Amino acid sequence: MSLLKKLIATVIVSFVLTTSLFAGSADASSVNANQLVASAKSVMGVKYRSGGTTAAGFDCSGYVTYVFKKQGINLPRTSGGMYATGKAVAKSNLQVGDLVFFNTSGKGVSHVGIYIGNNKFAHSSSSKGVSVSSINDPYYWGKRYIGAKRVTGVSVAKK
Repeated sequence: MSLLKKLIATVIVSFVLTTSLFAGSADASSVNANQLVASAKSVMGVKYRSGGTTAAGFDCSGYVTYVFKKQGINLPRTSGGMYATGKAVAKSNLQVGDLVFFNTSGKGVSHVGIYIGNNKFAHSSSSKGVSVSSINDPYYWGKRYIGAKRVTGVSVAKK
């Protein structure tokens, strides 16, 4: 096989794999933020489990992927992968359903949660499991906040 044919084949395979990651994702009009928050709150209290992706136990990104998947939105499995998707949002412009990111390890993005309004986010923490915390907590989360992303497929609920 010639080098050109290999290059073309590689580009085609990459395109198919990339687009398949988002196949079946909900469109922006089908999921509203209130539904997302209800889904996020439905598993409050579930214990933390490293690598966990089910209601038997969640890590932070497992929890977020679980909640979004319930709404028909597929996300990357890791907090770093999630941080690489979506549109950056200023802290002052956060909307319910935005992903919020924190540096808890000293090595960049290492924690993710779902913004639920009023400066609060739902997440799975290693100490409390699935719970709600303040993004501005001066003792922990406020110091570790990195940024936020808005994911395609979530719309703010119409009143």
